[in-house]
Formats: sequence, C-alpha cells, structure tokens
Amino acid sequence: MAQRLDEITVTEGVLTGPLRQSVNQAQNIKGSIHNDAVASKLGFRGGTVAGSIHLELFPPLLLRAFGDRWLDNGTLSINFKNATTDREAVRALLEMPTQANDVQVRAWIEREDGMLVGEGSASVGDPDEATALQQLDLSRWGSGELRILAGMQAGDKIEEAQIAMPAKHQADRLDVITEPLDWYTESPFGGPIASPATIVHYLYEHPARVIGRTAGKAVGLFGAIEVRNINGPLVLDRTYKVGGVILSVGESPKTEYVWFESHADTLDGIRIAEMRMQLRWMKASSELYG
Repeated sequence: MAQRLDEITVTEGVLTGPLRQSVNQAQNIKGSIHNDAVASKLGFRGGTVAGSIHLELFPPLLLRAFGDRWLDNGTLSINFKNATTDREAVRALLEMPTQANDVQVRAWIEREDGMLVGEGSASVGDPDEATALQQLDLSRWGSGELRILAGMQAGDKIEEAQIAMPAKHQADRLDVITEPLDWYTESPFGGPIASPATIVHYLYEHPARVIGRTAGKAVGLFGAIEVRNINGPLVLDRTYKVGGVILSVGESPKTEYVWFESHADTLDGIRIAEMRMQLRWMKASSELYG
C-alpha cells in the first residue's frame, strides 16, 4: 500500500525518509503567509510551506514502524520550529519502536542542511505517555491584552457543522504529495483515505472560519499540529460532523495565538479523528497593532 518504502533507511534505531521537495501550493493566495510578498514583508525569507504539507512526509515511516494499525488508532504530533519555502529539500525521521503495541516515539522534520523544521511524537494504540503537544502546559502563557483575538477565551465552543469531504480536493494534489499512497486513490475502506494534509484541511477549515470572525484580516500561520486517528481512517466522499473547543489563547512578542481541538464524527456519532492545533497571527500584519 505504501510506495517508496525501499527509500527509507534505518540507522542506529532511527527511520529516515528520503529528501523531498514540499511544494507551496498556496503561493497565489493574497494576504497569506504563503505569498512571497506578504511573507517577506513580515520578515520571512519567502512564502512558507504550510506545516500540514510537511506531515505528508511521514506515512511511509509510520506504516513501517507501526503497520496499518496506525491508520486506525495512531497519532502524529508536531511542533513547528522553523519555516521552509517552496521546494526546499526536507525529510522526516522517526525513532524505531522497540515494541509492537501501545508505543510512542520521537518524530521530527529536518531540512537538507540539518535545520530542525519541526519535532514531536508519533504513537499507536494507547501508550502510557501523552503526545508531544498534549504534554505542553497551555495555561502557562498569559493572554495579555489581546487585540486580534479579543473576546476569545478557553472553553469557547466551536459548534458542529456537517462538512463534506470530497475526494476531488485530494485528487487535485496527488502530483505534489511528497509520499503518495495507493490508498489515497482507492482503498478497502470504501473510498480514498485522507492524507495527513487533507485531514488537517477538513478539521481546520470550519474552526478557522469561526475563529476568523474574531481575527479579521491578520495574517495567520500554523504553529503546531497533532492529528489523531480514533476509529480511522477518514474516508473521502463522505460527510462528517466537525466541531471543537478553544483550549487556550495567548500572545508572544510577535504573535497572538489560539490552541484548539477539533473532531470529525460520523453522522451517527462515531468519533473518527481528532486534531489539536496552534494557530498564530502576526501582530505586524494587523491594523490593530499599527
């Protein structure tokens, strides 16, 4: 099912994927951090590759480490450290688990020159330790005097909406997915399964619209992403109930940010997948910080 598994190397207990060129497909979205002009104005080297795109480096390693069980009940939890630009060579790395079931290992992403792009954990089953992002104490950051996210607070609900997951969205990206799987096109689950970036897209889109009513036109970017298969995988060409909750809001010298959890349930209430995300908004992009 996984392609290019022969390109994974194993050295001193670490699975290393091949160098791939993650594509910035959002370059033409005006006002986004992925646009060269906008990103450069905010101090970045150019339009950034979304962190969700980098997650697509991992499936062959996850399947090598955990088997197909990861698709049913596995996690990938990454805190992004440094942004990359269009087609900069990057690779995924994963510690080789020492047991078959209920285990968590370190996972990370590096640029070709060794720069750390993101780091965290991957797991399968029900390991004893929390995921990398769930280990973070979200209450230790104060909310300060929020402007972009004024009025938003922990505990705010993101009301459920029925969201269709058409396969066409993913089919249009198959030529740029760095590690395509056969099951992204056809699978024994009754349709194509969602790649990590597709999971993020559908668990982010509705919450982002709700949060965006507060954030306005400020430029946002992903700070951290965790995807969790609960009774997975997510199958495309189906409709799920997507909702969530705000976990924390806060600020740093350059950004305001929100942590939230979202979920996808079947229409009869079975939990299929969950996501934890940090969204950041650049203060310098908001007229509220003019």
